[in-house]
Amino acid sequence: MNNKPFALAILAAFAATPLWAADLAPYSEPPTYNEPAGAPKAGWGGAYVGADLGMASRKLNPFDGDKGLVLGGHGGYNIDLDSGVVGAEIEASHLGNVESRVPGGKITEKGRVAAKAKAGVGFNQTLVYGTAGAALTSFGGKNGTSGPDGWKPGWVLGAGVEQKLTDNLSARVEYNYTMTNDVRSTSGGVSSRTDVRDQTLKAGVNYKF
Repeated sequence: MNNKPFALAILAAFAATPLWAADLAPYSEPPTYNEPAGAPKAGWGGAYVGADLGMASRKLNPFDGDKGLVLGGHGGYNIDLDSGVVGAEIEASHLGNVESRVPGGKITEKGRVAAKAKAGVGFNQTLVYGTAGAALTSFGGKNGTSGPDGWKPGWVLGAGVEQKLTDNLSARVEYNYTMTNDVRSTSGGVSSRTDVRDQTLKAGVNYKF
């Protein structure tokens, strides 16, 4: 009996065994990227409060003698949307008695409260936004020029950039342009009305709940 064909068949079966076993190897998913632990989340939605420090001036010029130190606080609420972020904010600021020129002299801006709408776009941990709303400004007289009594209404426009530091803490820089129309003042017994404008640049921190 010729056993040669039988022996060749046995050898072929052993040679094919590794290939067959490789086909039966379990399949595993490729590794996925996980954000490093401790990185702040990108979401901007929710309530927040914060504080600001900056400068107010007619021309936003650090060398202008009519500038004042801005100290303030604010609070607001943001809503995350698929295409961006919208929200609203209320702020109160001391304007450092920044001076504004009026016919015959100067008056000072003492304080301000404002209610603003916000809209922006988030880029991971960075939010770029614009803001607009209504403002009430308190004025006072200076060097024989008397200012208006009480708070006078106006409007405010601005833009800012906010950067997340942790899940709850962020830092921001914001610019605001504020206009108060028909501000009455009296100098030398003569009354006049002036559109008073100022610009503020301030840095702040926010805590999100």
